[in-house]
Amino acid sequence: MKNKILLTAAVTGAGDTTAKSPHVPVTPKEIAQAAIESAKAGATIAHVHARDPKTGGISHNVEHYREIVDRIRESETDVIINITSGGGGDFIPSLNTPAAGGDGTDIQIPEERHQPVGELLPEMCTLDCGSVNFGNMIYMSPTDWLRDQAKLIQQSGVKPELECFDSGHLRFAKQLIAEGLIDDDPMFQFCMGIPWGMDVDAETMLYMKNRLPENAHWSAFGIGRMQFPILAQAVQLGGNVRVGLEDNLYLSKGVLARNDQLVDKAVTIINSHDIKVMTPEEARAQFGLRNPYGGEKT
Repeated sequence: MKNKILLTAAVTGAGDTTAKSPHVPVTPKEIAQAAIESAKAGATIAHVHARDPKTGGISHNVEHYREIVDRIRESETDVIINITSGGGGDFIPSLNTPAAGGDGTDIQIPEERHQPVGELLPEMCTLDCGSVNFGNMIYMSPTDWLRDQAKLIQQSGVKPELECFDSGHLRFAKQLIAEGLIDDDPMFQFCMGIPWGMDVDAETMLYMKNRLPENAHWSAFGIGRMQFPILAQAVQLGGNVRVGLEDNLYLSKGVLARNDQLVDKAVTIINSHDIKVMTPEEARAQFGLRNPYGGEKT
């Protein structure tokens, strides 16, 4: 078992959660502040999506991402920035327009999905490694598109976190590695409990862990009430962990959380296993991450 692990705070996501909790950050200023507060509470990494400040919905506007990143970088709090590269992948089935999709369909090509990463050069970004039924929506990431995205990320020098929502995603992530599109030791993330991806239990986590390449690093998260049980299980199996309002709105039953409170609770659980949370500086050294201002790798 490791004696130090990464702790990611996924502070907002892109889901329809703003009406469910007043603590979900929406504006670039709020999202940046949530990342800073999470770092002060002990998070190594802040994973960020941008939202439209007027509607609270998903935003692909690079300027929204730029403001978030600039505010974090200009603060006195150190944290590794991890930007989503999931972009527009939402396909809403429609009987009336089956080829084009229905209202709410939002599809971006690989270059568009990569744009915030390529322009802002965070230290890390996510790469969703396949398509998946997401409730009644289909999240679309075709394999050739993912190859194109992986190439763009590789050329940028940003470290990809290979997000797997199901076992087939893990298989394709290993294919990307085999094709030379992922540099250095790969980092995987098991996204557990999303309807209708992989199940959220210890057996599934172990199944995924046992199929990783030997040099891989991994993390896991569960959604909703499974956020902390999955965190504890990942810690016991030697993985890194993630919490935050992207995945879960509650500190305990009926008690709405802030991001920093979820991080604080996570740190307490991690420490109870005689494990410490890695600092951003330690993580940069261990994983060879780009420095916070887009320079050469440390």
